[in-house]
Amino acid sequence: MNQENNDFTTEQLLEWYEQMWTIRYFEDNAIASFRKGLFSGSTHPCICQEAICVGSAAAMRPTDQVFATYRGHGHAIAKGLDPRTLMAELLCKQTGCSGGRGGSMHLCDVSKDFRGTNAIVAAHVPIAAGMALSNQLRKNGRVTVVFFGDGATCEGAFLETLNMAALWKVPLVMVCENNGFAISVPTKAAHSVENLSQLADGFGLPGVSIDGNDPRIVYHAMQQAIGRARDGGGPTLVECKTIRWERHSAISAGKYANEDAMNAWQRADPIPRLEKVLREKGVADSELQTRQQRAKAINDEALDFAMQSAPPDASTLADYVFAEST
Repeated sequence: MNQENNDFTTEQLLEWYEQMWTIRYFEDNAIASFRKGLFSGSTHPCICQEAICVGSAAAMRPTDQVFATYRGHGHAIAKGLDPRTLMAELLCKQTGCSGGRGGSMHLCDVSKDFRGTNAIVAAHVPIAAGMALSNQLRKNGRVTVVFFGDGATCEGAFLETLNMAALWKVPLVMVCENNGFAISVPTKAAHSVENLSQLADGFGLPGVSIDGNDPRIVYHAMQQAIGRARDGGGPTLVECKTIRWERHSAISAGKYANEDAMNAWQRADPIPRLEKVLREKGVADSELQTRQQRAKAINDEALDFAMQSAPPDASTLADYVFAEST
């Protein structure tokens, strides 16, 4: 998909640039904290996929809903979550966005309509479709956006959702972040089609494959898909072709074959790409450095906030288990 990308103001692009750096520094701190043993389980960074998070969120309304995978820190930040409460959640502190209950892979913030991350591959896809159906029945004008990896497209839950979402024309946008690997299995070894957006063809809904490392391209594709969903046209499958620093997680299950493959993300890195665009628009290096330093300061403060926060008190163990009666 090629689209004219001259219709963005310099300030818009600078805001995206700073937001992408904010996500990048958050992930750096998350990886460092994990490797220091500050939280258990695992964590799944989205380094080099920040353009998908930022471009997608920019195309949404604040009341549109987001579901993400366990690789959801970037989507959470782009949706408006405070990096302080997000980092506190990773460290399982009571000041976390989910009260320290969710950690890295099960965090949410309903107040921001970030409806949560999910550690089970593709499990959140039909849940998102259910929320989209609820929006349709309520006629509230909201659109649900669900993000997932290429591995999820092999799951029955994903294919069943494609069918039902298209059949009922629910206001759903399904975004595949295709980095070419499902942990250690290359996408080409799991699918016979060149573009995963082709999977939409058999279910009667539109599919589009785009460069996921340019937030401008992502924005345009998501703006069209979200607009179509909001206007009653039904779901769209958007495949964002991308790459990642880590193959799978901070534990790095499924290492890259060689050093060249491991460093390929640096050649596709969306931050220097956007930086080049901004320089061509006449933005001074001092302004770029200011934005980058501000993003780092935000995350330094977030990490300090999380470190100083207390873990949940044992007396609150049963809190949030049941909904309060009305």
